[in-house]
Formats: sequence, C-alpha cells, structure tokens
Amino acid sequence: MFTFTRIIFLVGLGLLAGCAGGPRDNSAVLVSEQNARFIERPTEGSGPAPVVQTPPLKPIFQSTNAVLTIHSNLPPAIKLNTNAPVKIVHHPLPPTFTSLNNWAADYQLSPPTRLTGLPVVTYSISSRNGVCVLEIGSRDATWRGMSVHLGFAPEMIDGQIFVHGLDIIKTLSPLLVEPPPSFGPHRTIVIDPGHGGINGGTVSIDGRAEKEFTLDWSRRLASLLTSSGWTVFLTRTNDSDVSLSNRVAFAESHHADLFLSLHFNSSAPDHRQSGLETYCLTPTGMPSTLTRGYADSWADSYPNNNYDFENLRLAARLHGALLATGGMEDRGIRRARFMGVLLGQRRPAVLIEGGYLSNKHEADKIESGEYRQKLAEALARELR
Repeated sequence: MFTFTRIIFLVGLGLLAGCAGGPRDNSAVLVSEQNARFIERPTEGSGPAPVVQTPPLKPIFQSTNAVLTIHSNLPPAIKLNTNAPVKIVHHPLPPTFTSLNNWAADYQLSPPTRLTGLPVVTYSISSRNGVCVLEIGSRDATWRGMSVHLGFAPEMIDGQIFVHGLDIIKTLSPLLVEPPPSFGPHRTIVIDPGHGGINGGTVSIDGRAEKEFTLDWSRRLASLLTSSGWTVFLTRTNDSDVSLSNRVAFAESHHADLFLSLHFNSSAPDHRQSGLETYCLTPTGMPSTLTRGYADSWADSYPNNNYDFENLRLAARLHGALLATGGMEDRGIRRARFMGVLLGQRRPAVLIEGGYLSNKHEADKIESGEYRQKLAEALARELR
C-alpha cells in the first residue's frame, strides 16, 4: 500500500493545469497529518544531484534600441541534461502554540489589540513594518491590508490569543520583526515565463494561450529591470517547452539572487473567479494553503525551505505592488508544495498568478499589452 501511494504521489507532482509539480527523490515517509506523527523510512540509492554544465552565455533576444539584452542558455537546440531529484529531508513537527502577548513583549512590540468581538473575534498586532490582523479560529489574516494565509488558526486560551509556533517563526516574524528586504548593487534575477511550446498553459475565454501572455509580461519586466541595474535571464525567450527541472537548473547555473515565475490563472468552466494570487513554498511542518488534491506531506523539507523568510517577504512586496495598480481582487499570499519550479530553488523564489484568463473582464485586461506593461512596471518599481 505504501509503495502504491508513493507512486501516485510522484506521478501527481508532474501534473498541473496551471503550475506543474516537479521531480522528487526516492526518499519515503509515512505522514499522518491529523496527529502529526511521522515515521521516517529512507530508501537507499538516492545520490546527490549531478553538476549541471551549461554552454557560454549568448544573447538570443535583444531589443531594437539595444537597451535590453536577455540571456538564455535554452534555445530550442540546447537542453540542460539533468534529471536530478529534489532532495527531501524529513523533520518532526513542533505542535506548540505560543502566547502572542509574550512574543510581542519579547520583541518589544505593543501587545495585540482586540478589534472585534463575537461572532468573529479579531486582533491586530503592529510594528513599524505594518499591521497584521488575525481572526480567532481562521487561517485568514491580513498584513498591510493584504490577504495572508496562516498555517494554523489562532486560538483563545485563558483570555489570550495563541498562535502556532510555526506561524510566529515563518509568518509574523518575517513580516513584523525583520527589516524590509533590500537588494544589493550586483543583482541577478531569473524570470520564468510560465509554460511554452506544447505546454500552452491555460486558455483565455477568448481562446488565446497563457504562454503568450507570460512571455510578453516577462520580456517587459526584463527590459525595465535591466535599465535599473539588474542582470536578467529568462528561462525561455521564445515559444519553447522547458521542463521544470531545467528551469530550476537554469537559475542555479546562473547563480541567480531571485527567481520569479510569472503565470495567469483559470477556474474554467467557472468564469466568476478573479484576482491576484502570489505563491511561495510551504514551510516544513505547515499545511499548504492550496493542494489541488496533491499530497501535502508536512514533514518534507526542500532546498527552497532554507529561504522561507525571504520567500514570504519577497512575495508580500510583489503582491502589494501588483494590488496597488488597482482593480484586482486580493486572493492572497499563499503557500503550496506542488509547484515543482519552486521546490529545488536555492534562492528566494515566488510564483505569481496575475489574474484569471477564465474571467471575461480580467481576460480582456490581460490580453492588452498596455495592461501587461502596467503589471511589469509595478513589479519593477518594487524591485529597484
């Protein structure tokens, strides 16, 4: 039974309508998400990832005004040769809740303030970075007015609000305590236009493929970042199919400081959903915000989990910048494990779903070059 379940899980990671899952190694673990007890069962024979060798860089897309040069090592004739598994490490889960009053005192913050009473009890806690609002019994929270999803619902114990220790460490601390992230003078970013080639992604309500819009959005953003001092690489510069593992290896081989994957969403045949979603990898020990029916092993730790702090802070900055353009529903900063393009990243990495192509109103905007330029400018301003 265990072998069959694991096989189904591995196959599931390779499939995704909007953002596909990714490769995994042969490590095995039995997970009980209800009682958080884990039995580690490593499998022999999973060796280290091979070293990826890439050819010398050469520009394969260049603007006519010679301001922008986007480099790529992945034109159609060149493919990175790697099937390296993503290394999974298993950790026990800390099941404890922490008094928010005590945590605030430890960091010299004002104690949480009760905002509303029954039937919905909400508290706010603030710092010079912003205000976070928590709701008792709900994983939904806000920070600076943006929707942020917690791993566990806060609880009331003896008249005080208690928050799970992982949410303290992985959500509240990065947002409220840490200084805002800054970017150094020598900055390299890999922008990942979602899908490409035979993998067209979702299709707009007007019949146009997502891959077309993600590439154009990425090119526009690359031009703006290049002019502000970034070294920019695109995982694809044309309508080519690049595997998820090659996208990860591409960022690794170029020593990227940041990785940004750009997508658009769909809820077809439901045409009502709309809005912005920004994803980063779920921290070890937490349930994901979204699983789409895929396995969600809380004890799994991936290379990108070393950047949980940076991931959330980057996601919050970019999510807020896009919301500031106006007119987008806030569907929140979310966490997921099934997005294979994030798992193996050894740098801050986020994936943005910039709107729903299945929604007529949003599809009309996304299909406009002027609107995609607006989205690119919002991200570029935040990354300067």
